[in-house]
Amino acid sequence: MSGMKILLVLAAVGIGSYLVASSVYTVSEVEQIIITQFGKPEGTPVRTAGLKLKMPFIQEVNSIEKRVLEWDGNPSDMPTKDKLYISVDLYARWRIVDPLQYFLRLRDERSAQSRLDDIFGSETRNAVAKHELIEIIRTTKDRVPLRDALLTDAEKQLNMGALVPIQKGRQVVEREIFASAAEKIRIFGIELLDIRFKRINYNESVRPKIFDRMISERRQIAERYLSEGNGEAARIRGNRVRDLAKIESEAYRQVEEVRGAADAKATEIYAKAYNQSREAVAFYEFTRTMASYKSTIAKNTTLVLSTDSDLFKFLKGMNPGGKR
Repeated sequence: MSGMKILLVLAAVGIGSYLVASSVYTVSEVEQIIITQFGKPEGTPVRTAGLKLKMPFIQEVNSIEKRVLEWDGNPSDMPTKDKLYISVDLYARWRIVDPLQYFLRLRDERSAQSRLDDIFGSETRNAVAKHELIEIIRTTKDRVPLRDALLTDAEKQLNMGALVPIQKGRQVVEREIFASAAEKIRIFGIELLDIRFKRINYNESVRPKIFDRMISERRQIAERYLSEGNGEAARIRGNRVRDLAKIESEAYRQVEEVRGAADAKATEIYAKAYNQSREAVAFYEFTRTMASYKSTIAKNTTLVLSTDSDLFKFLKGMNPGGKR
């Protein structure tokens, strides 16, 4: 009998321990608890940490996260208002503020993430479709972008690279998505804390067109610089030709002036030298005629002269034998 009593005592202790273990549960600082009885929530959510009691067997403990949770969506292609397809990558932060509503509508975090995918994707698509691409890329409407100093003049004259004026900017677009999405997820007992664009990129199909347009703009700027360079080179060459012609003309004028002065001086000297007497005049006449013979008569020259010609009078008086 003593052995049977021991077994009964041990069985009672085991059953009691099991009942106590089934009736006691702990709540940590990072979770909140929903007690369900036959699958239905019972009582209010347990938010305070510590050791708690429940009815064994028929009540179950459902843990719900109290900390801030993250949502990191997959990149999604969507069109902007100006019909450019871009790939948008978002991230968000959220937390559960009404665990009972959350449990009734979503049950677990996997379902919540799936529902957030739908809501955030839809609201982002609507917001992107209502704005131009520049509105989504630029942070604020008052931001002054950095520009290449070498292209400033070209941009001013060709009106290239100038940014389109915007009305809102990316931060306002993010706030629009936040406001519309926060209102829709509030019914699930979720509070949206933040939502931001993580990455915005051109769609693969339109990226070559964007690059081609950028290359075309830079090529136009390069051609403008080349045209200006050719024009400046032509101007420099024209000035060189003009200056050279001016210098040559001035030099020719000075040469002619010097030559004319020299000829005048030589004529004056000749006149003084050959006008001193009749013999000097006759000698000058003779030397000038001889010089004209040299320049006029060549080896096969035939002259037809009258007998009273000045050239002929010296030829008539010449003696082939050396005597006159």
